[in-house]
Amino acid sequence: MIYYLMALFIIVFDQLTKYLVVRNMELGESIHVIDNFFYITSHRNTGAAWGMLEGQMWLFYIVTIVVIIGLLFYFHRHAKGNHLFSLSLMVLLGGAIGNFIDRIIRQEVVDFIQFTFFNFIFNIADAALTLGVALLFIQMILEEVQEKRKKNGKHSTHNTGK
Repeated sequence: MIYYLMALFIIVFDQLTKYLVVRNMELGESIHVIDNFFYITSHRNTGAAWGMLEGQMWLFYIVTIVVIIGLLFYFHRHAKGNHLFSLSLMVLLGGAIGNFIDRIIRQEVVDFIQFTFFNFIFNIADAALTLGVALLFIQMILEEVQEKRKKNGKHSTHNTGK
């Protein structure tokens, strides 16, 4: 249940911040938070990351629905008892649903977070998707390390009888 609440928090926070940007800023308007480093910039994206596949909403609907089903399947079938895996899947779910809501309601995604060292503008859902993938990679690395330890442990017990 706590994992679903985390996904819900991401969705609500994402949608609230997007609502505030849409309601209070003109498209293209930029607020300097930290000069030459961090800005809140009202931007819209009808594609995927970096504007790829612009205007292909039907594709995003299909892919997002498949991703949501896959995340829920893996969460219920393979993540039980594995907190990091569960967390990564629910963070991904929150991010996917956050941008999906934009695509359904607005036919575009609201982006507003801009750091000058990146050459793009993103939102809370995008950040959640990035974090979820990073957590998933960490989970995969930890599983690999555990598997190697198990294999090494089996080999070392056979060699101790010399």
